[in-house]
Formats: sequence, structure tokens, C-alpha cells
Amino acid sequence: MELNYRNVNGYLLPELEYKSGEQMTQLGKYGFLRRDYLKNHKRAKYQVMLLQDTIGEHLLEIDQAARKREEIILRELEKSDPLAEKGVDQMAWVRAANKHRAIAEEIILEELIYV
Repeated sequence: MELNYRNVNGYLLPELEYKSGEQMTQLGKYGFLRRDYLKNHKRAKYQVMLLQDTIGEHLLEIDQAARKREEIILRELEKSDPLAEKGVDQMAWVRAANKHRAIAEEIILEELIYV
């Protein structure tokens, strides 16, 4: 392995490539929530993943799985508890939609993020 170095105030620092950096730019809400959870509550696991440069792949996978799960949960909630007619009572529709989103988010946090 060949390393390139750059001079910073008289110190030679290696120019290391970090593959997870590109993946971190694609993260959404759930990926960042998972990262914060690992960083604050599972420090050893977070450090190992960071050093092995697998953190970006893991967070991206969790984020995508959470988004898919959110879609599924919202569809199921729509079937069991249909939203009010948006044109008739817009505030009732907003309340029901917010309730569905809160329920879906709570399930996702318990199933995927805080484990």
C-alpha cells in the first residue's frame, strides 16, 4: 500500500481515503438517527465500524430499510384507519396523517434504530 503525505505546519500527515464519506452524503433522517444512537450508546461498535470503514454502508442500509418499512407501515395504517376526506375536512386529514406518521416512526425507531 502506497501512502501519500502532505506537509501541515512541519508535520507529515497521510492522505487517507475514506470510502464511507460518499455514502454519508446519501443518508436520510433514519441513517443519522442510527449514527447518533451508535455514537452515544454503542461506542465500541461505532468505533469498530468507523475504523473498518463499514459505518457508511451500515447506515445507508439502515436508512433504506427504514424508509421501505415506513412505506409499508403507512399503507397498513391507511387500510386499517383510513384518512378523512381531504377536501371535506382538511384539518382532520392533517391530524390523521400526522398520527399515522408518528406511529410509523415510533415502530421504526424501536425495530431498526435503537437496537
